[in-house]
Amino acid sequence: MKIVHLKNVEKNKVNIPLFTGAIIRQSPLANIKESDLAIDYIYFPKGIRNKFHSHSNGQVLVVTNGSGTIATKSNKYKVKVGDIIWIPSGEIHWHGANANSVFAHISITKVFTKINQVEK
Repeated sequence: MKIVHLKNVEKNKVNIPLFTGAIIRQSPLANIKESDLAIDYIYFPKGIRNKFHSHSNGQVLVVTNGSGTIATKSNKYKVKVGDIIWIPSGEIHWHGANANSVFAHISITKVFTKINQVEK
């Protein structure tokens, strides 16, 4: 067993093409080789989101701070602290902060989940 407190997990500023700007990512289980789960805490500054993408496996998001939006090609949903979102494998979507609020969520996927960016 291992217990990790988020305040002790390294914060990494990430600025990759999947996002519309820089985000902060913490990966508390990154060093546990036996885990088949990838768990990341993602902090989005105001107005920052990721672009349309899909995952080869399902994804769970747990909203922990602020308010944001999650969208598919046909629908947009406002989400807030306490909301838990299930995204099935292959569903094209994006998620991120609203213009007037920061946004943070915990993302849970299988390790080695392939992310397919749809939007440039």
